[in-house]
Amino acid sequence: MKAVPLGTFRIGQGQPLLLFAGPCVVEGERMALATCEEILRIAEKRGIPFVFKASYAKANRLSHRSYAGPGLKKGLAVLQKAKQRFGVPVLTDVHCVEEIRAVAEVADVIQIPAFLSRQTALVQAAAKTKRVINIKKGQFLAPEDMRYIAQKCEAVGNKAVLLTERGTSFGYHDLVVDMRSLCTLRELGYPVVFDATHSLQKPGGAQGASGGARNFLFPLTRAAVACGVDGLFVEVHPDPDRALSDSATQMPLKDLGRLLEEVLAVQEAVITCKGVSHA
Repeated sequence: MKAVPLGTFRIGQGQPLLLFAGPCVVEGERMALATCEEILRIAEKRGIPFVFKASYAKANRLSHRSYAGPGLKKGLAVLQKAKQRFGVPVLTDVHCVEEIRAVAEVADVIQIPAFLSRQTALVQAAAKTKRVINIKKGQFLAPEDMRYIAQKCEAVGNKAVLLTERGTSFGYHDLVVDMRSLCTLRELGYPVVFDATHSLQKPGGAQGASGGARNFLFPLTRAAVACGVDGLFVEVHPDPDRALSDSATQMPLKDLGRLLEEVLAVQEAVITCKGVSHA
């Protein structure tokens, strides 16, 4: 597996579990910066490297009434402040080729959304920036097919690729997480990230917005870490029920420390089991 440099640390190849965390979308500068500061405190206390994530825009909205973010200029300004004030790398997603140049000036990690994961022009334009590229596996893609998406990045000279599992479409209004997918993705040779919160979604529905099953967050995340992932992607919010986007799946900020302690315990148990089996 490739180890990908990211800021002052690396992801993959036996490096410590990396945390990508933050609100789904920038709702305002004050909330975003306060959330980033608190996540950093929680992660540092547990020795976990942290990348702040937030979207400046949410292009994939079911209804035109849904909050879509502050936009490129205002959203990137908030991410830049978080980066400078707290010294953390930042991740955000892109939706069209025209946004990429501005995003690359701020973001350390450029994310390709799941619904856009097969868009060759978008993937390769992002890869040409030489930033780390995090590709969300489309809900419609088999894990083994992600090799071809990663190869699009390598074809333009960028091997700094992460692959993220975020659930697979199951019927019309549900997702399932096939834990075998995590093992298959690792076999492709790239660091693997588990998106713990988008995997909880129940897309669409009568309300014109996605629902979710937050009660499965802890068990699915523990299982993913037991399977062996290199990073966790978790959307957190100080008050998820009042969040302007993905309110059904974002994690309460107050619960993040407990989640991290549980996954670190799972990691330790897996290491112990491997040691026993090799004895």
